[in-house]
Amino acid sequence: MDEFTWKMSVPAEHMRNVFGEYDSYIKKIEKELSVTIVNRDEGIKITGREQDVNQARGVLESLIALSGRGNTIQEQNVDYTLEMSYEHREDALVEMDGEMICHTVNGKPVKPKTLGQKQYVDAIRDHMITFGLGPAGTGKTYLAMAMAITAFKNDEVGRIILTRPAIEAGEKLGFLPGDLQSKVDPYLRPLYDALYQIMGAESFAKNMEKGLIEVAPLAYMRGRTLDNAYIILDEAQNTTPAQMKMFLTRIGFGSKVIVTGDASQKDLSPDTLSGLDVALRVLHKVEDIAFCELTSRDVVRHPLVQKIVKAYEAYEARTAASGKHTVQPKTGYNRGRSSKR
Repeated sequence: MDEFTWKMSVPAEHMRNVFGEYDSYIKKIEKELSVTIVNRDEGIKITGREQDVNQARGVLESLIALSGRGNTIQEQNVDYTLEMSYEHREDALVEMDGEMICHTVNGKPVKPKTLGQKQYVDAIRDHMITFGLGPAGTGKTYLAMAMAITAFKNDEVGRIILTRPAIEAGEKLGFLPGDLQSKVDPYLRPLYDALYQIMGAESFAKNMEKGLIEVAPLAYMRGRTLDNAYIILDEAQNTTPAQMKMFLTRIGFGSKVIVTGDASQKDLSPDTLSGLDVALRVLHKVEDIAFCELTSRDVVRHPLVQKIVKAYEAYEARTAASGKHTVQPKTGYNRGRSSKR
């Protein structure tokens, strides 16, 4: 088969960013697309089958454009751009780059990094209640926290309420050492971590002391009406149906709710229904509720995490087909997109 060659220029100031340390990003593109990329004084030369060369060119052009907007190219950016190039959407990251939510206390921009994350953020903006579903590392909780803090700072809500079930202890924390706060903190630590990173420890402590930010186990929500608040329920797959109903009926006027969960990581006993699974079936026709599922392609942690998630998905699919293990029940929401039901 005849080889095809394409020459293109890369601005010198973006060369190192796009190529990666020791040309690691270029080597990844070469391996994935079966092309050869050579750096020359006048630019770079891509050689291979014409289709592969054109695909590699699209990936490189997108990475150059992303670098030109002031971004530090990371391996996850390269992996995602390569994956999207098979759908002729290699420019997805560039299109989303202006979708700013907020900045962390260190000035790092917080924004969606995949199309699935963008759909999730859009669903949160447009709906009163949003269910964010998907595997670990897809940014469900972090993006929800960023949206809540942004709304709080813009005076769109008067307070932030964060909650999750302490299911490992069966909501009975008495056997743990320390006072009440010490008993609860281990289960809420991921929420604290996100708050510290986005808001800063000092600002968080001041607002916590004023009662404007509340972090508490789900059991403490009973009997309350939550008005003018941004409410996030994390790890919702570990709620019972009764707990989920209790939580959703706490919502008052002027509030917005985000429910996050991963149906593949339940800590409930085998004979206990998940409140998340039941809610997805019960509420799928209720207006102003969005269901948004993130998938392995939306994982934005270390690239190895994405490989682990994919490996488990493949394993679960094989065992489901062979009937050797009990699989999670179907939930009935659309994969990879948000929907208003």
